[in-house]
Amino acid sequence: MAMDAVRKALWYIEHHFERPVTLDELAALVGLSRFHLSRSFALTTGRSFSQHLRGRRLSEAARALAAGAPDILAVALTAGYGSHEAFSRAFRDQFGLTPDAARARASLADLKLVEPILMPDTVPDTIETPEIRPLDSILLAGLRRFFRYEDRGGIPLLWQRFGPFIDTIPGQLRTLDAYGVCFKSEDERDDGFDYLAAVPVRSLDELPDGLVGVRIPALSFAVFQHRGHVSAIGGTCGAAFEWMAQNQRGYPDSSVTMVEYYPPTFDPRTGLGGCEVWIPVRD
Repeated sequence: MAMDAVRKALWYIEHHFERPVTLDELAALVGLSRFHLSRSFALTTGRSFSQHLRGRRLSEAARALAAGAPDILAVALTAGYGSHEAFSRAFRDQFGLTPDAARARASLADLKLVEPILMPDTVPDTIETPEIRPLDSILLAGLRRFFRYEDRGGIPLLWQRFGPFIDTIPGQLRTLDAYGVCFKSEDERDDGFDYLAAVPVRSLDELPDGLVGVRIPALSFAVFQHRGHVSAIGGTCGAAFEWMAQNQRGYPDSSVTMVEYYPPTFDPRTGLGGCEVWIPVRD
């Protein structure tokens, strides 16, 4: 129970930490008292809620500065600080150097960053037999990033960064659904995958700066239902690939390895409402 609550809390933090997040808000969402969530969080992660939230915000700020962000105040505001002075003080306390120095170094070497915490996936003992569903080609627009398998706890942050684009993309279909697509890495690294957080569009023309467009070809998919909180979707994915192996289903020659489908019933604020895991299969 406590482990499940902490998993949900970590997912929520990673999905929302660029805006105010309170312990009371988290406790209400995961169904624990403020005291029990605070205690369970610290025992599970080794950090208090406030330490983890502050560390994640400042770590992402450090990444932006090392990448050459031109406006330190804008980075400070994104990290939840109302002034350059308050941000600089917190940044120095966390990393031992000022934001200006971090930007001048252009490197994250020797900085003790607070990374996303990936809770162990629990693969369910049984999984519903999937529907084999042929689907037509679809156009998607979104944010794409390479993840090592051990770093996939950072996927919710990609969705958080994509959020402001949703409903502003030219030609976006008003279907209220979204897709998380896993691809074979373009540089053929075998330690990770490319992940696209996306929405369906009519055309890939005139996409806003920073977004990429892809055409998912017509494929047949084994469609698995994930009915619990989205933070536990890794267990459903693991069970889906086990089902594929046990039933000797072959994979088509496609760069798409898996699709997470988030229907209109899915609530991105709470992580509830259900979603689907699609694995491409040979016809």
